[in-house]
Amino acid sequence: MEKRRIPMATSSSSKAAKSPVAPQIKRGQRILTEKPFAFVLKSKYRLERCDNCLEATKVLKCSNCRYVSYCNRACQSQAWGQHKHECPFLKKVHPRIVPDAARMLCRLILRLEHGGDLIRGYYTEHGSRKFRDLMSHYAEIKNDPMRLEHLDSLHAVLEDMMAESPSTVPNKTELMSIYGRLITNGFNVLDAEMNSIATAIYLGVSITDHSCQPNAVATFEGSELHVHAIEDMECLDWSKIFISYIDLLNTPEQRRQDLKDHYYFLCVCTKCTDAQESREMTAALCPNRNCGVGINVERTNCPRCDAGISPKLRNAYKEAMALTRHNLESMKDVAYFDVCKVCLNKQTGVLHPLNVWHVKTLDAAFEAAIDVGKWTDALDYGQRLLPGFRKYHGAWNPLLGLLHMKLGKIQLFEQHAKEARHHLEEAQRILTVTHGRDHRLLSEQLYPLLLQARHEANN
Repeated sequence: MEKRRIPMATSSSSKAAKSPVAPQIKRGQRILTEKPFAFVLKSKYRLERCDNCLEATKVLKCSNCRYVSYCNRACQSQAWGQHKHECPFLKKVHPRIVPDAARMLCRLILRLEHGGDLIRGYYTEHGSRKFRDLMSHYAEIKNDPMRLEHLDSLHAVLEDMMAESPSTVPNKTELMSIYGRLITNGFNVLDAEMNSIATAIYLGVSITDHSCQPNAVATFEGSELHVHAIEDMECLDWSKIFISYIDLLNTPEQRRQDLKDHYYFLCVCTKCTDAQESREMTAALCPNRNCGVGINVERTNCPRCDAGISPKLRNAYKEAMALTRHNLESMKDVAYFDVCKVCLNKQTGVLHPLNVWHVKTLDAAFEAAIDVGKWTDALDYGQRLLPGFRKYHGAWNPLLGLLHMKLGKIQLFEQHAKEARHHLEEAQRILTVTHGRDHRLLSEQLYPLLLQARHEANN
């Protein structure tokens, strides 16, 4: 993941008109499959997922370190090539939990020590990258106090783990270059529900740059990464292929800050530099119910219908935004259904339906309603969430496909087969593009649900 070529706007006029060229890459085509150079299962899943295949299943601990777990002998044998080097270090600190970043650094150090510096990750037949080809952002990290503090704490963990093999721990300069490559090139490995379950480094796909309007998407099966085109492309040109590194359900200011903090660059794509985009994402709702446009509460009148913007609406907007921001921040890990309802009530008639904070609240409320089995509420929130997801994530995003699938599953449970069929067919349309027709998410979950919905809808 380099920085960073930014997609330039193309001119609508040209001196000589060109005949249209049939795209070589079609939407939905898989353009890269890659296994990780190194990966680490997140520690919170180490007793419920296999450390090798990442499957959620019954697992048994490694008999030596008692830290990692495997689902069967085959996975244990497959993982042993890498695990045998870290096993004594994990055994030494057991039963303490090793921070995920420290274990990932440990794996990278050991991988490089045992020939990993010669390994290449291919993104075309002849194009490839080695670990040392990845950008380290050494200079930026050296001047970033928060990063340096984090690195110092990880260094202390590594020295403790590797106390009996001190020569294995690189010097501070070398460790910083490895750390820099990790934090600016690491991928969150996602499960079928788009939950982050592991961290990984992929060499080939690191060539891909960021855009807030991506034309490709990365999905996973276990630790294996797949990149699919979500738009037609004239040819396989990696300088013109973009994925999103960050959560797109944020304002341009938040997105740019995330990219600056984590990847040391400022995005200048049209979505980030368009002032109108920022205003729409934080808009209030026009007080004239027949108008319905988004407005800036600092203005005196609605630009469309000229309805007056009262101090009462201005105050209600500020209160709703402050309450929402505070509660969503406090619910980062767990969304509480009642808290979400309070926020939504406060937003009603005040925030525009496409205000990004309203969309975020609907997302949290939808998941919270599912967690407590309130299916009617979940359907309501999920239906209202669709326009926001479609606008901010894009029409070909896995999260939009999964939202349709969840809605279809709930409607099937509630015996609304025709409605379920519609959502499941929408899920199929999107997920076959983002995941591929043969992905386990489709074969094991979506297709059986769709078959059931079609059968029940026709009876």
